[in-house]
Amino acid sequence: MMRKTKEVLEDHLQLSKEGRVEEDLTLNFSKDVKLLTTYGTYEGHKGVQELAEILQKELPEATFKYKNFLVEGEVGFLEWSGFSKKNKVKDGADSYLVRDGLIIAQTIHYTISKV
Repeated sequence: MMRKTKEVLEDHLQLSKEGRVEEDLTLNFSKDVKLLTTYGTYEGHKGVQELAEILQKELPEATFKYKNFLVEGEVGFLEWSGFSKKNKVKDGADSYLVRDGLIIAQTIHYTISKV
């Protein structure tokens, strides 16, 4: 049975919080996923890994809060914030397109500021 958009995204968010990137990639992302971000365009599992590394460097040992999580059909939207000892994000916003039980496209926007 194919997972619904909400199930895929909830699993992605949980695995992300736990830092389980490889498992998240395998379970939740298409191998051809397209990512449009504040830092440019990325593609595939390699692109997801690169972006996870960037976020980890910018917000080491961060705590994340999910402010708004919406799902409609194949589309999901997440507003989030993140805080570390080094930096913070107050305006995180991601959108997702999920098809056949996998994330096939994602947009990511956030602004890093000093604590």
